[in-house]
This record gives sequence, C-alpha cells and structure tokens, in this order.
Amino acid sequence: MYEIIDWIVSIVGSLGYPGIFFLMLLESSFIPFPSEVIMIPAGYLAFKGEMHVLLVIISGILGSLIGALINYYLAIKLGRKLLLRYGKFVMFKEETLSKMEVFFTNHGHISTFTGRLIPMIRQYISIPAGLARMNLPVFCFYTSLGAGIWVIILTLLGYFIGENEALIKTYLQDIIATLLVTCAIGVFVYWHYQRGTKR
Repeated sequence: MYEIIDWIVSIVGSLGYPGIFFLMLLESSFIPFPSEVIMIPAGYLAFKGEMHVLLVIISGILGSLIGALINYYLAIKLGRKLLLRYGKFVMFKEETLSKMEVFFTNHGHISTFTGRLIPMIRQYISIPAGLARMNLPVFCFYTSLGAGIWVIILTLLGYFIGENEALIKTYLQDIIATLLVTCAIGVFVYWHYQRGTKR
C-alpha cells in the first residue's frame, strides 16, 4: 500500500495538475480505485508549497466530472442495448428500465448528488443516470457538486494532516460516517417533502 501511495505521489508531483485530473478521471470512470490515494497526497503537496490548493481542488473536480461523463455516455450508447438484449438472463425486464428512467427523470438530481458522496456508489451512479438519459446540465451540476464536496474534504485532510496516516484514517472514517448519516437524513427530508407536495 505504501508503495502505491508513493507511486501516486510521485505521479502527481511529476505530472502536476494534469496528473490529478487524469487519475481522478480514471477513478470516476471505468477503472475505479480510492480517490483518497489521489487527493490526500495532492493536498499534502499543496501544504508543502509544491502545488496550489485551489488548483488541486479544481483539477480533482474536473477529472471526476469528465470520468462520470464517460460512464454516462457509455451507458447511453451501449447500456440500453445490452440490458434489453441480455437483461432477461438476470431477470431484468424492459419494464424495470422504464421505471428507472421515470425515477431519474423525477429524482435524478438527489440520486446523483448523494450517490457521489457514498463509497462504492460514487463511481457507478453515472451509469443509471445515463441509462435513464438524465438531463445533461442537471447531471453535470449535481455530479460536480457531490464530487466537489468529496474532493475538498480529501484535499484539506491531506493539507492539514497529510503526514499522519493514523489520524487521516480516523478522520476519514468519521467523515464517511457523517456523510452517510447526512445523506440518509437528506433523502428522508426530500422524500417527505415530495410526499407532501403530491397530497
């Protein structure tokens, strides 16, 4: 693990902001791996004065957005055809796809935003959004918003406590737990509000 982190730090250090952009693009698209190993070292390099923290954050957000757009367009171009052709083998029906499309038409913004904040989901939330052909500007806005919060958190962790791996691990676990609880509360409030408007 240390070797991987050292390798990523060396890549970020040698390639600079394009390296952050490219690695976050990969992390957000078809080669998912923990964004923590990109943005935390980048934040630490900013602390050392080797990079500018604002440009680190912007590079991370842009990379996340472009990577999400790759999944979004792959889902549009290939996903529907594959699901309709082979979905029957895994009990996935066209009716299910239609329901998903309706769901993302009505609730795609909250799903995309919260999905970008949840581990193991953030890389893949773009696929159902693409399958449902979610409004592109709305998708980009909420993807950038969710990714931006996560990128800022990781960058600041690296900036302020980048040398203390044990402390980072503790803080990261607490932050993820807080984000999960916040997302759950936000979804509940949204669901309750939606129910109230339909009455």
